[in-house]
Amino acid sequence: MGETWRFIDFEYHSPSFNMALDEALLEWHSQGKIPPTIRFYGWKPATLSIGYFQKIHKEINIEKVKKYGLGLVRRLTGGRAVLHDQELTYSVIVSENYPDMPKSVTEAYRVISQGLLYGFQELGLNAYFSVPKTEEEKENLKNPRSSVCFDAPSWYELVLEGKKVAGSAQTRQKGVILQHGSILIDLDENKLFDLFLYPNERVRERMQRGFKNKAVTIQDVAKREVSLEEVRQAFKKGFERGFEIELEPYELTPQELDEVNHLAVTKYENDEWNFSR
Repeated sequence: MGETWRFIDFEYHSPSFNMALDEALLEWHSQGKIPPTIRFYGWKPATLSIGYFQKIHKEINIEKVKKYGLGLVRRLTGGRAVLHDQELTYSVIVSENYPDMPKSVTEAYRVISQGLLYGFQELGLNAYFSVPKTEEEKENLKNPRSSVCFDAPSWYELVLEGKKVAGSAQTRQKGVILQHGSILIDLDENKLFDLFLYPNERVRERMQRGFKNKAVTIQDVAKREVSLEEVRQAFKKGFERGFEIELEPYELTPQELDEVNHLAVTKYENDEWNFSR
């Protein structure tokens, strides 16, 4: 093993805390206060996270979000909406200048997502990277037809049996890459599709039908119960192998926790941030 990175192990947190901690880790790493960090987490309550650029009132059915008792938060990263429910969420915080880290966003995805690939292999699942081959596929990536994140694989996202199984988003600020994403263990498809706005019911039905051919969960493919703990261990090993690092467990200090909680309340619980677009 090479370098030692920091590892913040799985815990459930509120939507605002989850996004505040990812942002704080990016900030601390840019200031040289912390080494590269990998974090696993869950969401209490289950949450719909919105991409940084998404227009919430045009795309999201707020009433249904409330009806299901879901959290709602806007991410620092782009991409489309994700329902965080029966999944493992991960984030990777690493400098743009890290050895062998490609300058291009697309290629950096590939390097960071190598850990995900190995994680699926640890579970005995034969995942591979999606690489759009045709001009039409490349065009679809630039102009997604749907607000739903798992509706189509992007460059170097993880695919099982031809269907997307992990969705990731990335931002670069202050010389630091933050990539976070969802590893789907299971999914309530009807609930997911209830959360979006459609021109009419027919469009919804068509999209939902199409979705079955585009997205898959770990349990679908494994054809058995797969526990969160099993997934957590597999992806910890996967990231260690992917980056050739050792992950050292870390717990936030009281001062760091205060900083994260302050950011959670002032920014990620603020309607101006969440509903501004």
